[in-house]
Amino acid sequence: MIISTRSINLRRFHQFVTQSTNYHSIAPLNSSKNPNPLDLSNHKDWLSPTEAIKIFETLKDPNSTLDVLNQLSNRKDYKPNEALYTSVINNLSKAKNFDGIEQLMKRIKREKACRLSDSFFYNVIRVYGLNAGRINRVIETLFDMPSYSCWPTAKTFNFVMNLLVNTRNFDVIHEVYMSAGRLCVEIDVCCLNIMIKGLCKNGDVDAALKVFDEMPKQRCKPNVRTFSALMHGLCKFNRIDEAFSLLGKMEMEGIEPDPILINILISGLRKNGQVEASIELFDKMLLKGCEPVSSSYQEVLYALIDGRKYTEAMKLTRKMSSKKMVPSFNSYKLIISGLCEENRVGDVDLVLKQMNEDGFVPKLGMWKQMLECILSNKTIAHKLALKISGI
Repeated sequence: MIISTRSINLRRFHQFVTQSTNYHSIAPLNSSKNPNPLDLSNHKDWLSPTEAIKIFETLKDPNSTLDVLNQLSNRKDYKPNEALYTSVINNLSKAKNFDGIEQLMKRIKREKACRLSDSFFYNVIRVYGLNAGRINRVIETLFDMPSYSCWPTAKTFNFVMNLLVNTRNFDVIHEVYMSAGRLCVEIDVCCLNIMIKGLCKNGDVDAALKVFDEMPKQRCKPNVRTFSALMHGLCKFNRIDEAFSLLGKMEMEGIEPDPILINILISGLRKNGQVEASIELFDKMLLKGCEPVSSSYQEVLYALIDGRKYTEAMKLTRKMSSKKMVPSFNSYKLIISGLCEENRVGDVDLVLKQMNEDGFVPKLGMWKQMLECILSNKTIAHKLALKISGI
């Protein structure tokens, strides 16, 4: 039987990789103590790029990543590519060796061994932003991409913009936004939505409205997310009328409001004391076939409680339960409190049963209030006294 040289090489490589993954740590290259069991310098077989990547993917100790890369780079068959660099970066991220990633990025620029895609830099930026919390490195990496002969796509650019908004780094958002031209990024509606969200979060709603007004100049058409971000900002600062004027503009442009947008308006109306208007809007959306989300039901429930409409509130809690939505404990507490004030003992009993079905148990203060309500009702108190005397 004839066995090919390639089969022998693959078998040796399999044994080599299996051996390398059985060790939990790899000694530094210049260490004379505990000789390195994964000695690439003594590994005679030619390593293909795929086999080299496999070594990094099967390392049990990601802290050994740079040591292994140093050994690999001294071999004649060292031909790094994007997949190899990505594997090394992911290992360094697992080891929380973010300084090591910075060293690697300098090495990549120096080696110029392969072309890198936007996807590679997107991954690096995600690691810096989400895992390391190094916002400065996120921005520097974005700005440095052209020096690697790579330009960011709108996806990568918008990810950085959104990260800056979510981490409240408002002081640098404008600088990054203005860099779009030199980075050859075409501003899209997603980017402008992020800008609007950031300005509203920072309390500058008027500036957000200016961005909205200039969208046609950017050849961008607003979508439901654009309006949601603006309405959220306007409602936050009690500019309800302006928020509703935007709703009218949406309808004129043929943009259908989604449940999230409706929830923003309902919440804004209720918190602004316009209880009836929030309930009317909720009913209007139901008639239009726009099914509100759970939080919208909860907002309307609070609006009914604020308006002391306990019968309607009870009906809504039953409707929520039928839709597998659970009203908040606090809303049950407020309904029971209101019913007790009105001496509606029978309704208190119904709400208490439903509360139990939804997995809530009244606290001591609620039991006290319910007991006082029962005892204040002469008829029920008399029946209770008769039962007690008969025991």
